[in-house]
Amino acid sequence: MKNILIIGAGAIGGVTAGILARSDYPVTLVCKYPDLAEKIITEGLEITGYKGNFHQTMPAVAEVKELTGKFDYVLITTKAPEMPEAAKQVLPFLKEDSLVVSMQNGICEDELAVIVGKNRTIGCVVGWGATLHRHGKMEMTSSGEFVIGTLEGKQNESLKELKDILNEVVPVRISENIYGNLYSKLIINSCITTLGAVSGMLLGDLLKQKKVRKLFIEIIKEAMQVAKVMHLKVEPYGKLDFYKFVKDGGSVADIKRHAIIYVIGLKYRKLKSSSLQSLERGKRTEIDYFNGYISKKAKEYNVKVPVNSALTLMVKEIEEGKRGIHPENFNELTGG
Repeated sequence: MKNILIIGAGAIGGVTAGILARSDYPVTLVCKYPDLAEKIITEGLEITGYKGNFHQTMPAVAEVKELTGKFDYVLITTKAPEMPEAAKQVLPFLKEDSLVVSMQNGICEDELAVIVGKNRTIGCVVGWGATLHRHGKMEMTSSGEFVIGTLEGKQNESLKELKDILNEVVPVRISENIYGNLYSKLIINSCITTLGAVSGMLLGDLLKQKKVRKLFIEIIKEAMQVAKVMHLKVEPYGKLDFYKFVKDGGSVADIKRHAIIYVIGLKYRKLKSSSLQSLERGKRTEIDYFNGYISKKAKEYNVKVPVNSALTLMVKEIEEGKRGIHPENFNELTGG
């Protein structure tokens, strides 16, 4: 069987590692902390939720440099800012035909390809949920899917084998337009995750407010303008077709847009922004890979994206301690 390395023992990485190891795949986990590595080896990860409740042992190390041998598949499940360093460190442990999977939020694949090579880089959209309760204990909170693909949209036997492996966790779909899938999820994160981060509010409370729903709409419109100049086909996110969402003008179309967003707020009303959780722990967010990515590409193509640019700056100011987390931050974007 092919050797699998997972870098990152957070919610997604831990659940994925536990399920694959339980299915007898040869998994090694890089988990950052020596005491956690020892616990994983002797007692195992504690996994609960959709795939059942179980403990699973497996080989584990605290740092990449402690590894030996070569790996056929490497899944990087760290936060986006930590991905480039993890990719650099794993280079000595790759084979010529190894595949390295970016499982971050946002779009990290370009950076990953520069480090490990475009032929080794696999994009991945994680469409299911998990929560880390404490080091070594994580819960799979929702089912869903993986969407994977090469950067050029081509399929090969290694990609198909990776699909079969990850099918143990959730159903896997191979996309010929992985950038379009990644950008679709990026738009959602740029709305939900970032608006929650600057305000400190749960999604349900956020999207009850008309001024916030207007910001949600503007984020999407700006993102789609950027996609157009990039000649990027944006895939639907679930049932949300972004082209239909932004297409029509007029009051009736606007009422429909607000209704769609309001329903999202009701459905996921207790959702707390992952970026907000990072800020509350004093850690960096993934803003450069959400609204920051939209702003960066907009600048390259000379497109104005004032809302995404302003939100990017706000989150960075919060990270630097120059701004507080408060709903009043919206007033600067909406004029009160």
